Amino acid sequence: MSVKRIHVAQFFDGEHFVNDKVLSVDAGIITAIDDNVQQADEHLTGLVAPGFIDLQVNGGGGELFNRTSSVAGVKKILLAHAKYGTTAMLPTLITDTVEVMRQAADVIAKAIAQKTPGIIGIHFEGPHLSVAKKGAHSADFIRPISEQEWQVLSRQDLGKVVVTLAPENVLPSDITKMRDLGIQVCLGHTNASFGQAQQGVDAGATGFTHLYNAMSPLQGREPGVVGCALLNDDTYCGLIVDGHHVDYAACQLALKAKPIGHVFLVTDAMPPVGTDDTQFAFFDRTVSLENGKLTSTTGELAGSALDMATAVRNTVIHLKQPLAQALKMASLYPAQYLKLPATHGRLIPGSPADFVQLNTQQQVISTWIGGARVC
Repeated sequence: MSVKRIHVAQFFDGEHFVNDKVLSVDAGIITAIDDNVQQADEHLTGLVAPGFIDLQVNGGGGELFNRTSSVAGVKKILLAHAKYGTTAMLPTLITDTVEVMRQAADVIAKAIAQKTPGIIGIHFEGPHLSVAKKGAHSADFIRPISEQEWQVLSRQDLGKVVVTLAPENVLPSDITKMRDLGIQVCLGHTNASFGQAQQGVDAGATGFTHLYNAMSPLQGREPGVVGCALLNDDTYCGLIVDGHHVDYAACQLALKAKPIGHVFLVTDAMPPVGTDDTQFAFFDRTVSLENGKLTSTTGELAGSALDMATAVRNTVIHLKQPLAQALKMASLYPAQYLKLPATHGRLIPGSPADFVQLNTQQQVISTWIGGARVC
């Protein structure tokens, strides 16, 4: 493959904004960055920034990952989110049967073996959760961990793996075992006390799934899971910045409490993203979209219709964060949480040529994965 040289009018490399740079791309990797605009093959206006990395994607493009049995279905989800700047994701399995867990693992393993652009692993959100904080998850499938689940979790062909669990329902030794398998354990959908959550962190949990949502709250005499998340500087928190899941002031508080770099954006997206759909079937229920909010017929929030570009805009407008910080929350910080190579979430020599072209309102003009324009 010949080297492609792409001139960008403005460029965010993951740390700094610079103007008029040329990216040399060879075999999907940025091999050099220079100022020789005359030698460019292509010219991009607007701002080019590292592609967004979303660690919690339940669906998109009309597809729900739980019901996706092929690599083509996973690609459909990825391409729906690529419209909004996402270049890498963890398809996320909502609590389901062991058979569905196996099926999802098989699909991701095939996608990774085929080097499917943008698919970097899998997120198992459940099934070892708290019924009291289940949210839209089905109580029928919430269960203790068994050998059947361990067979899935022990696989080494799934890329990066995140597991969301309730520490009150899983032994600390099981969390340690997951950590030793290379899994990033997040606490979520949990009614744990502060002590139980802290025990989970001490055992190896490194993150908290959609901070504030479906977890015991911070109170003066019982700090709960939220208190544990905010107090432990080494842990990371995913945050759904859609204005429905969490009040913007609470989001701002999390950013004040956590060290810089330890809060990242997630969408928790469902099938309507990238479509005009306003309803979809969800297990034994129906979920409806109204005014940007997804609600189940049983009354609870059921994921989101958020995309990463909107999350970035909301972070700038409503959380009053500098654009550079918002972009890092969508790319660099999730890459660091997953322990991806230091070149990921950045655009430097050696980085994957995964980037998004944005206009001045942080709306997506184009998205590139591996140096190829995908939308």
